[in-house]
Amino acid sequence: MADIVDNKDRTDKKSLNFIESIVERDIKDYPENKSILTRFPPEPNGYLHIGHAKSICLNFGLAEAYGGKCNLRFDDTNPETEETEYVDSIKEDIRWLGFDWENREYYASDYFDRLYDFAILLIKKGFAYIDDQSAEEVSATRGTPTKPGIESPYRGRPVGENLDLFERMKNGEFPNGSKLLRAKIDMSSPNMWLRDPALYRIKKVSHHRTGDAWCIYPMYDFAHGQSDYIEGITHSICTLEFEVHRPLYDWLLDHIAEGPRPHQYEFARLNLNYTVMSKRRLLELVNGKYVNGWDDPRMPTISAMRRRGYTPVSIRNFSERVGVAKRDNIIDVAFLEHAVREDLNKIAQRRMAVLDPVKLVIVNYTEGKVESLKARNNPENEEDGFREVPFGRELYIEREDFMEDPPKKFFRLVPGGEVRLKYAYIIKCEEVVKNPETGEIIEIRCSYDPDTKSGMTGSQRKVKGTIHWVSIDQSIKTEVRLYDRLFIDEDPAGKKDGTDFKDYLNPNSLKILKDVPVEPSIIGAKPLNKFQFERKGYFCLDPDSSSDKLIFNRTVTLRDTWAKKK
Repeated sequence: MADIVDNKDRTDKKSLNFIESIVERDIKDYPENKSILTRFPPEPNGYLHIGHAKSICLNFGLAEAYGGKCNLRFDDTNPETEETEYVDSIKEDIRWLGFDWENREYYASDYFDRLYDFAILLIKKGFAYIDDQSAEEVSATRGTPTKPGIESPYRGRPVGENLDLFERMKNGEFPNGSKLLRAKIDMSSPNMWLRDPALYRIKKVSHHRTGDAWCIYPMYDFAHGQSDYIEGITHSICTLEFEVHRPLYDWLLDHIAEGPRPHQYEFARLNLNYTVMSKRRLLELVNGKYVNGWDDPRMPTISAMRRRGYTPVSIRNFSERVGVAKRDNIIDVAFLEHAVREDLNKIAQRRMAVLDPVKLVIVNYTEGKVESLKARNNPENEEDGFREVPFGRELYIEREDFMEDPPKKFFRLVPGGEVRLKYAYIIKCEEVVKNPETGEIIEIRCSYDPDTKSGMTGSQRKVKGTIHWVSIDQSIKTEVRLYDRLFIDEDPAGKKDGTDFKDYLNPNSLKILKDVPVEPSIIGAKPLNKFQFERKGYFCLDPDSSSDKLIFNRTVTLRDTWAKKK
């Protein structure tokens, strides 16, 4: 293993979180450990979400910071819910976030033989037995936090009989649900997880990797700690809900492990408002077609955020700033959106698009003339250079950028008023043309001052307002999907009034705009390329786009619009 890296620069820049303090303590107290070994252990029963991203950043980040390694291990012990599709998506997400497990890709199913042997060891030591009670009976006799459980009538079975029954379970002689292997611990323990927990159950289900080789499968609590032990994990970092499982984690290792063993530490999971973070609920949204799959840009999954235009840098920065806490709390999703804006502002090239167009005609501009204007691609990065934007007599502007009867401090276009067309000229509104039947404005006629070209030497005239535009004849028609938060309530899954979390779905979470004109420099964009549509927000080219149909997903608005709604 690699030697410990020098952490002086790291500790000088910021204070350590409590897990980093534990790691540094362990390195100091146990110098024979050349490096730490962590693991990221997802169950392949769904797509990863932003909460998993925080765990990925923590486990892989600790390994990077302290010269160690981080394993990727799939805890695939429940074949009914696991699929290869989920395995592939998880690996893609981790790579996209910028982490590499090298050749250390493991599966709990790799250890099924050894886990079975560990179970045999527990039976031989008198610490496990076969229970013939049904799952309902086991649950009914488990007791409550204030009332001891009732011992199984099969708890005193002889070791030889338990070994025989366990082997016959493995050989498929018994039906599903007819027998359990349980640990023999303490049915009166105040910790419910120590009341003779199940270690193995019968599931005659084909496994995505082992096929039909097994018909008994270890429980997660049994497989997890022993897999850590087999791999030589030094720091098993879990979310806070596993804190009550830790005594069982340690009890099993006490009776199985020889030599160095892992230790479990818990941190608070990531909770976001306006979001559900349960894979079960997310699967319900997918299966019920409330969203268009796991990667629907409204979902909190990593694949959805990637498709929406989030960057791995923004998610890593967000995870770092949220920090590692010991108590659960709820983070405002606006904090995540801020991290996304912050990164996109640096890297997204600027383009002009008009989402709700109204025609504007410059009456004193030569018909048929097309001018090429220079526009900076990104004012935050001079190396991005410039692009050419065509300008002509007929343009589109945003309908909201013109008002006939404006309020005070409206600095856009009004009758008789002037504004600057970005990168172009100052124009003055001369006339408004309306549909005689509906009264809707269908055309705005303006004049322009040819001596006010943007960047022109000697042009001193200034106006208060600047608006964007697109030349009609040269524009590219696109589809724009305006994504918003999926829920209208800050805590959709936490209600106790009998309502369902789906009752709080936002009916306006997706609005699709057709034939949105965009400046022609958008041609050649690649899937997932990111842009700022000037004055309108950040957008990403959807992977479903084609050369004949460009589709843009709104990543985030330019500022937090939800703050005004509270």
